[in-house]
Amino acid sequence: MDSLTSETYNPDDLAAAFVKLYGGTAEGVQLYSSPARINIIGEHIDYNGGMVFPAAINRYLYVAIRKRADSKIFYNDVRFPGSYEFDINDDFVFDKKNDYANYLNGILSQLKAKGYKFDSGFEVLMVSNIPAGGGISSSSALECGFAYAVSELFGFNIDRITIAKLGQMSEHNFMNVNCGIMDQFIIAVGKKNTAIKLDCNTLDYEYAPLELGDYRFVVMNTNKQRRLADSKYNERRGQCEAALKLLQDSGVQIHALCELSPEEWEKAKVAVKDEVLLKRAKHCVYENQRVKDAVSALKAGDLVQLGKLLNASHESLKNDYEVTGIELDTLAETAQQQDGCLGARMTGAGFGGCGIALVHKDKLDSFIENVQKAYTAKIGYAAGFFACESGDGVAHYPAKN
Repeated sequence: MDSLTSETYNPDDLAAAFVKLYGGTAEGVQLYSSPARINIIGEHIDYNGGMVFPAAINRYLYVAIRKRADSKIFYNDVRFPGSYEFDINDDFVFDKKNDYANYLNGILSQLKAKGYKFDSGFEVLMVSNIPAGGGISSSSALECGFAYAVSELFGFNIDRITIAKLGQMSEHNFMNVNCGIMDQFIIAVGKKNTAIKLDCNTLDYEYAPLELGDYRFVVMNTNKQRRLADSKYNERRGQCEAALKLLQDSGVQIHALCELSPEEWEKAKVAVKDEVLLKRAKHCVYENQRVKDAVSALKAGDLVQLGKLLNASHESLKNDYEVTGIELDTLAETAQQQDGCLGARMTGAGFGGCGIALVHKDKLDSFIENVQKAYTAKIGYAAGFFACESGDGVAHYPAKN
């Protein structure tokens, strides 16, 4: 059975490790934390005018950073061997051999493009308690944590939404990955005991309470290599655009599918004759409503209703949007049958990746054991599991009052 927690590292040890590596004293060394995230509900609708509902979780990347007297930059990680050396005056370009340093250099390239001036170089030591390959956005934690650390160290005082945008711009302009902004946004803006209802197009957002009481989210990783996600993503996007055009041509005054309420959709759907397009559009409309209902459920403290919404989301993603696959279905549907589980669903792009389940803390061990046994028997290899709670967005460590 997999451990409930990721690898442990006491971040209080990081400053001492920093001094041991770079010399000097701990004076001037600043520490920052940056969380991983889950998306509770709201899948495959951000590009259809819909909303997402992510939360930061209590798995963190920690960054220790200190200015240097010269213009050199050094990157090191507690767990990964190898040191990367650059100069703050470099013209940073992507280079595959630089591995994780590309994410950091991407941030520096965007800061310099925005006109920020650095009066010295700096040295960095990092460590992460975020499970590798866990599907909870460790790369965005790295980008946003580093951007926040550099901003604070050099007195740039960059606001949190801009921190999120810097992470996305680095992905687009430096890493050449055309990602959305949800991951960076929740990592930069998140607060413990809350989730955020976010419109990814306008960046309008609202905090909602995430008081889970005796329940915990369990992240369930299929450990499957995703091969179909990109091509199927483009296919689904095209199908949604086709459904939207049919509705618009029939006289429905909308710019995106998720502008429709379920009631409006039921009246307008006669314009969509194709069975596949009908299912794709239905998922978008109803999933967006489930986001709104999830916020209402949490405001009312109704975790049972939240669990039902998770189950309904998975069913829609399986039957209407068709992006799950046997691995995710096995995890979610087995999880839903377990004692102490209120609900479960796939999260992310699908065709592999992760699911989440809402499970009573006293049932975590049996839940993981039972789901793991069923998954391994059916799929032929083990899944990964860990339980988590909500966490804060990027911050000083320890947090300043």
